[in-house]
Amino acid sequence: MNAIHLPQGATYLPDFVTAKEECELAAALDTGEWSVELKRRVQHFGWRYDYRARAVTADAFLGALPDWLSPVCARLEGETTFGRLPDQMIANEYLPGQGISAHVDCVPCFADKVASLSLLSACEMRFRHRASGEKCALLLEPRALLILAGAARYDWTHEIPARMADIVDGEKRPRARRVSMTFRNVLRSG
Repeated sequence: MNAIHLPQGATYLPDFVTAKEECELAAALDTGEWSVELKRRVQHFGWRYDYRARAVTADAFLGALPDWLSPVCARLEGETTFGRLPDQMIANEYLPGQGISAHVDCVPCFADKVASLSLLSACEMRFRHRASGEKCALLLEPRALLILAGAARYDWTHEIPARMADIVDGEKRPRARRVSMTFRNVLRSG
């Protein structure tokens, strides 16, 4: 299932958090309020992204990221190619059968690196080069971090097919509840 190659600029780090940290992060999210504005449940931290306007406006600031995110944010800054503290995080909950359509994270909204931490269940992410149509895929394992930068951030779309299971090494692997935590930095105009 894992691609022989990933888009240039993509970095995949398995076991970025421990199983204990994974449980603590999921529990912290579940004490918060999940929005049901989309087909999947979401939570916004730092800045709220407006899905309809496809923008982050000046009045969308929600406050600093919560303290319980500090260890992950510090690791993103100090131990990865992300290289800075994020100021925005969106948590997305995917139940079996749910996914997200092919997209590139909002270019005028967010800085040049996007990091996504997978919790609780694995799923396949597909990539497609916008100009050539070349495709590849990656199995996102629980506790793994994916960083998209450069070509992977701007020239390739990424998506999670909406299905109940993925085929891994020729075997059907049912999906369970998955939570992704996507870390970004908001671009603010003068």
